[in-house]
Amino acid sequence: MEAARSYRQSQVESADKLELVRLTYTALTQALTAAREAILAGDLQREAEQTARAMEALVELASSLDMERGGEIAHNLAALYAYLMNRLANGLCSASTEAVDEALQIVGVLRSAWDELAERRRSEALAHAHAQAAQLAGAVSA
Repeated sequence: MEAARSYRQSQVESADKLELVRLTYTALTQALTAAREAILAGDLQREAEQTARAMEALVELASSLDMERGGEIAHNLAALYAYLMNRLANGLCSASTEAVDEALQIVGVLRSAWDELAERRRSEALAHAHAQAAQLAGAVSA
């Protein structure tokens, strides 16, 4: 358990902003999945703990938004995060997975979008690196 915690800590410390968002989405998905399992098992304490973890992740995502530079997208995400927090709070201890299922669906769509953005960024960085390498190779052979 300690090794896993150390690994997660090193991931967070070495991550850029985009990767931190993706790590937070991973933590959010894990908490929501655990909350769903707790609901199905009738474990109210674990449901509450995991829902609290999910809400912490949503607060982290909301607080990381740059409302000035993010414009309408940032405002829409903030509203969506607030909706999810409200939905989870209202669904807490209801013995229903409806709120968590809805949150998992929405979070899955958002996480896919962030993953796509990260992949696009990696592709652009790789293309840039190849272009620089080609320039260097041309300069060396000249």
